[in-house]
Amino acid sequence: MIKLHIKKNDTVVVLAGEDKGKTGKVLKVLVEKQRAIVEGVNMVSKSMKPSAKNPQGGIVKQEAPIHISNLSLIDPKSGKPTRISIKREGKNVVRIAKKSGEEIK
Repeated sequence: MIKLHIKKNDTVVVLAGEDKGKTGKVLKVLVEKQRAIVEGVNMVSKSMKPSAKNPQGGIVKQEAPIHISNLSLIDPKSGKPTRISIKREGKNVVRIAKKSGEEIK
């Protein structure tokens, strides 16, 4: 299994692409494809047929996955993008921001 530096509910900033500079919360991580779905980033229009959930049908805007190499975690202390280091405390694994040295929860 591939280890990723981004997890669900992390706050990230987009480093490259059409939405460069936007920040958002990670809604879902697709580990096998190394992609993440970020709230309000990489929006695409999808046409939907009428269904029980969506009786109207029509065109719906939704988030598309973005590659995790184009995302960087936000430092909880400074609010700026940061890299992370992994610290092992027995069986527990802790992510630490490189810029501030603060633990990322």
